[in-house]
Amino acid sequence: MIVVVGIGADGMSGLPAASKDELARATVVYGSRRQLELLDDSVTATRRAWPSPLLPALRALGDDTDGDVHVVASGDPLLHGIGSTLIRMFGADRVAVLPHVSSVTLACSRVGWPVQDTEIISLVTNDVHTAVRRGGQAVVLSRDGSSPVALARLLTATGRGDSELTILEQLGGPRELRRSSTAREWAARPPGDVDDLNVMAVRYLPDERRYGALPDDAFAHDGQITKQAVRAATLAALGPRPGELLWDVGAGSGSVAIEWCLSGPGCRAVAFERDETRRARITGNADTFGARVDTAAGAPEAFASVPPPDAVFVGGGVSSPGLIEACWEHLRAGGRIVVNAVTVESEAVLAQWYSRHGGELRRYQHYRGDAVGSFTGWRPAMPVTQWSTTKPHTT
Repeated sequence: MIVVVGIGADGMSGLPAASKDELARATVVYGSRRQLELLDDSVTATRRAWPSPLLPALRALGDDTDGDVHVVASGDPLLHGIGSTLIRMFGADRVAVLPHVSSVTLACSRVGWPVQDTEIISLVTNDVHTAVRRGGQAVVLSRDGSSPVALARLLTATGRGDSELTILEQLGGPRELRRSSTAREWAARPPGDVDDLNVMAVRYLPDERRYGALPDDAFAHDGQITKQAVRAATLAALGPRPGELLWDVGAGSGSVAIEWCLSGPGCRAVAFERDETRRARITGNADTFGARVDTAAGAPEAFASVPPPDAVFVGGGVSSPGLIEACWEHLRAGGRIVVNAVTVESEAVLAQWYSRHGGELRRYQHYRGDAVGSFTGWRPAMPVTQWSTTKPHTT
């Protein structure tokens, strides 16, 4: 059995009796150097600091058949912690977890926020832009002492400089420290002595949260954008599911990729775009919304360098020879593909694929009221033909 014991910055004094008893009977204890240094003389076990890289060492824990193996971890090991990783690797029947009070609960108690109303964001393994939001509140788990300033600068750069940012260091320990300011002030006068053991409580201002298809002007673009009404129909056809990866091929502004990422927990995307300026614009849009979007150059040349997708959207280059074939080849079995076309040549390609693989073939036409002299008339947008289907498990 692998026994994972959560420990806080207050060390052994803050542990319940059950956790102390586990550590007292341990023969070997694994953990980071900082966590191992929190143990006192009542723990006589051999102490082994995690090496780098960590993953091979975790796999080796399953080879120890001489008795229980003990691991110490910060706070609640099941909250973005090593406890969750070990359970995924070895199964719940081989891992027991004795949690401590989590840093999220401690942070919420310090700023007076209900935990259930607070988002939890981890920067331990994710890029800092994934902690940008358009409103609401979150406890952000920092990677190290540089994370608060990096987030403050990014919030300021993306129009969220008024956001209230509280840095909480060494939570629960004798050296606990709380400092609050706006993101703009932290960005202009960054503190240079932030402890690596810190979390941030962030209230994102102004609050401009909106759900559903976003207006076109929410994205920076040069006209190459899937318009709002068609984007809503496209996302409905793609059917995002938690944790899935989308390929947005011919991404333009990246609007479909970004809304895919915002639609469910863990959703991420790769945006393929040949134009370097547009790729930079996609990155800026992703930063603004905190979306997990990577960019890649031309399709299909770049397909082999990224993980296979759960869904593919093709919004540009439909008539390019071999493009749809390459998308279909790389799409996971059971994955969805959605292709939009506005030209006769592209429509011909979709008709061929529809006759070959079935699915749904739709045409969208919408009109917008516009001035006609002193009156109002209807002006049509270009019709969009859409083909969508699911790749069977056997072809």
